Amino acid sequence: MPKRGVVRKNLRLTQAKIDRAKKILGTRTETETIEQALDLVAFKKEVLEGISRQAGSKSVRSIYNEDAA
Repeated sequence: MPKRGVVRKNLRLTQAKIDRAKKILGTRTETETIEQALDLVAFKKEVLEGISRQAGSKSVRSIYNEDAA
């Protein structure tokens, strides 16, 4: 079973990407920036899965006239 909690990692990352993400997210540290970015990736997946479930449930109606094609 994988270890849970905080672990030390040695990563090779592009500094410009870290700086850009840090500015966008308004974070103070690089660690905080990476943590928040990873949380956003997980959140994006949850949102897309929810949208997909709703679309498949027929509760979402198209706003386009499909008969006009």
